[in-house]
Parts: sequence; C-alpha cells; structure tokens
Amino acid sequence: MKNIIPISLKQLAENLPCPLYLTGGVVRNYLAKLPPSDFDIAAPLSDEEFADYAVKNNFKIISIYKNTFTVKIKDENNECYEFSSFRNESYERGHIPSQANFTKNITEDAKRRDFKCNAVYYDIKNNVFNDPLGGISDINNKIISTVIEPDKVFCNDGLRLMRLCRLCGELDFTPDEDTFNSARKFKNQIDFISKERIYAELKLILSADTKYNKTYGQYNALKLLHKTGLLELIIPELTLGENMAQRKDFHNWDVLEHTFLTVKYAPLEIRLAALLHDIGKPYCFIKNGSFHGHDKEGAELAEKILKRLKAPKKEINQVKILTALHMYDLNLLTKTNKIKLFIAKNHDIYFDLLKIKQADFSACKDNLNTCSTVLKWEKIRNEMVESNTPFSLSELKIKGGDLTELGFIDKNIKIALDRLFKECVINPQFNNKNKLLQLAKEIKNE
Repeated sequence: MKNIIPISLKQLAENLPCPLYLTGGVVRNYLAKLPPSDFDIAAPLSDEEFADYAVKNNFKIISIYKNTFTVKIKDENNECYEFSSFRNESYERGHIPSQANFTKNITEDAKRRDFKCNAVYYDIKNNVFNDPLGGISDINNKIISTVIEPDKVFCNDGLRLMRLCRLCGELDFTPDEDTFNSARKFKNQIDFISKERIYAELKLILSADTKYNKTYGQYNALKLLHKTGLLELIIPELTLGENMAQRKDFHNWDVLEHTFLTVKYAPLEIRLAALLHDIGKPYCFIKNGSFHGHDKEGAELAEKILKRLKAPKKEINQVKILTALHMYDLNLLTKTNKIKLFIAKNHDIYFDLLKIKQADFSACKDNLNTCSTVLKWEKIRNEMVESNTPFSLSELKIKGGDLTELGFIDKNIKIALDRLFKECVINPQFNNKNKLLQLAKEIKNE
C-alpha cells in the first residue's frame, strides 16, 4: 500500500500529532486488486486543525466545508485530496446530513459511511490497516454490506440505494441478503432525492463497466436496480415491458430483458438511447395490442422521461432521434436511393444509429455477428464516399448567394438548395458549379 501513496501525503502524515488515514475507495481498491481511486484522507482532527497542519507542510487550501468538517487541499504538484475529520452524522430526508458532529473515535466515523468495504482505513505513517467493522472480509468475499443496520443506512439516505447498484456493477460485488432486502424495503426513499442526482447516478450505472474494466458491469448494475424495485420508481414506463412477450422468431426475451441486453451490448456513448429505444413498446401494446409504431411513440416518451429526469437538452435530442429511427429499414427492403438520402440527411447521427441498430440486433438472440442492416448501409455509404457524394449542404459546389444572383428569394433559396442537394446525393457527378447552376435555372423556370 505504501508504494502507491504520494510523497506529499507521507510527509504530511509524519508531521501530524495523530495518525493520518487513507480511506474509502483507494483502500478498498487496493485490497480488491483494482486500480486506485481518489486519495481520500481522514484523521481525528478538526477541519481547522488539519488545515493549519496542511499549510505548514506546503499544501494549499482549496476550500473548507465547516458543516461536514471537510477540507480540500492540493500539494506542490497540484495533486488534489479531500480530508474529512472523524465525525458522526444524522439525517432527516435526502442524502445530505442534517447535522454532523466531530469525534475522535474511528469506529463512529466508520459507522457514518455507507458500506463496510468503504470503511477500511490505512494508517499512512505506521503502514497498518484499521478495519473497525469487518470491511476487509467483505472485500475478500466480493460482497457489499452496510456499516450499521441496513434499514438505518437506506432510511437515512435514498441515494445510497442507487449507489449500491452502481458499486456492485463497478466492483463486480454482490449485496448480502440483508442489504438487498433492506434496499427493496426502503426503495421509496428515492422519492426524496432530486431528479438531477438520480439522473447522474443512472448515467454512472450505465457506465459501470468502464470504472474498473468489469465486463458487462452496466448490465449487472441495471439488473440490480430493477431487482431492488428502484427502476420501477425511476422509469416506470420501462418496467411495464417485464413479461411482455415478443415474437419468438425475432426475440428470445421479453421487452424488458431485451432492453437490458441492448444496454449490455451497446457502446458507452449510446447506452442511454439503448435503455430507452423500445420504451414505446409497452405503451403501444397496452394501447393497441401490438408494437406497431413504437419507434415514433417511443421517441416522444423518451423525451418526456428525460425531461422529467432533468437530462441535458443535447442528450435528450440524441436519444429522441435514435429512438425514432432505430427501426428504419429493419426488413432490408428500402431502395438504395432512399437509403442514400436517409444517410445524407442523418449523417450527423449516422454512426450512433449504426451502434444502436447493432446493439438492438445483438440483444434479440445474443447474436454478436454484424447486423445485416449495418452491413447494407455501410456498403452504400462507402460507395457514396468513393463517389464524392456530399453529406451536407456545405459540401455543395453552389451557395445561397449564387441562387440569389439567379433571382431566387427568401424561402425559395432553401427549397432550391435542398432539391439540388438531394440530386447530388443520388447523382454525385452533378456536384459541379456549372451543372448546379443549370439545374437551378430549370428549377426556377418550373
């Protein structure tokens, strides 16, 4: 452990009148043989006492949070650390403590944390671990249990419910029986957490595999989010798909499991869209008895859900478009020219659309072969590139000013440019200024 500790922290520990501990993720990860996380430190010193010692040892104070006895510092190499005084906490509602009290007792400090695996301490100066609650055993057994009775942990802080799911995905750990049962019991505590915080945790769950390179960690975390009952409270429209059967010739799974598998096989950048791509299926089936039109209905539902979760506008737009288009040319019957126009029109999201189509295909029957639609579209697009097909209006060899000189005015300029663009997508050899000017004159004379 001592080999991964920065020299500045070692020197600070030598000059304190009490032990300085590493705690939280960095200790847990070392014991679990995972990459190190942030270096969080703690000691039985008040925030002000610690800040004085830190300055004397060439650290700079970034900020002090007196309500939580927390000090953020950085060393001479601009490496940042967060110090917390030993403390105990009390809660009312939500994830922010209503009161914090300083203590010198390491066990009390451990009990105000969430899970035992995060409550192991490492004494930097003396090179020893301090494990007041048995967290090392949990780490060795790859389980997550709470620092005190789980009912009290989850009753105090509803965000810890989602954090449990995320950590299980990130670490490839499993909650023990009491912790899991308590999470289900107190799932409604999530109602006291802001939508912004819920959305942030959901995004972390969807990227859980990337934290420590745990294959399909996002799938495992998402499944646990469902098993605890939290997903039903966060996105009830999604869990309506549970036990909703699909055509056996296309699907091995019900709508909800297919959704989870789409997230499993999706690359990180489109996982939110993967989660919501079939959100319209339960709605359409309940309303009409079939899934027909679920892509268009789903786009509207996805937008509504993400607005409810306070998602950024850019992500809402991406998910809405991908949901609306993910069924296009599913039967491979769309003609080549229509595909060319479709690719050109949607070129800004084309590659994301390929990814959602591939993940959707793989999730139907756990088939990791390349989706037939992807093969078809890429063949067409490669031909378009080879023939210098324009993929945007800016690539046309004629501009709005040229049309103005020909006598086009106002909205007619845009209409003409759109027609010229479509012509060049189908016949890229026409993307020549003289030819386009001639075509524009013909359009004007119509």
